[in-house]
Amino acid sequence: MRRLAESKGKDIRAFVVGDRVVAAMRRVAQGQEFRSSVYRVGVAEAVDLPQEYIHTAVRSGQILGLRVAGVDRLESKAGPQVMEVNSSPGLEGIEKCTNLDIAGAIVEYIAARADFPEIDVGQRLTVSSGYGVSEILIPKGSKFEGMTILDTKLRDKDINVLTLHRGEAEIPNPKAERKLKANDRLLCFGKLDAMRGLLAPKSQRRRRPKIAQLSSD
Repeated sequence: MRRLAESKGKDIRAFVVGDRVVAAMRRVAQGQEFRSSVYRVGVAEAVDLPQEYIHTAVRSGQILGLRVAGVDRLESKAGPQVMEVNSSPGLEGIEKCTNLDIAGAIVEYIAARADFPEIDVGQRLTVSSGYGVSEILIPKGSKFEGMTILDTKLRDKDINVLTLHRGEAEIPNPKAERKLKANDRLLCFGKLDAMRGLLAPKSQRRRRPKIAQLSSD
């Protein structure tokens, strides 16, 4: 209830389609009513969201496996808090408020997926024996900190960097000249044995049991 009081009957609805926010509105409850739904007693206004809000809304939908979602956030003293992720968000209120054709954006997204379907990269790339997708963390003090992706010589170990995650930012197909920082996360495809424990201290690496040779007798 504290967060509801801090938000003063206001919330923000971000309408997510695929990997982007196509519309957003701030809903404000009227009078003593704390519910801000425009279908109840609230009013709404279109808003431009900062990148942080957009990223969180898209990630919220992705985590729940939703391609179309309404992500609601409360504005509290501790910052915006995700309140609800709606798998079947209404269109009438937000289309009227923003004057945007959200239904058309959904149709375009579905048509694009039919023409150029997305694939489960992890599933497809693990078909090759010994190869797969994994994430490598660059911890503080790592020998890779401050190196460029090229200098790490990951390619020499048959490891390709697909995406660089840095804080809230995602950098697909990063250039070889990009320098790495502490706490960067690299989504990589390559030899699983080469990636496994690559950056972990030797004391933390699992020792593989020796396999005895079978006698030919």
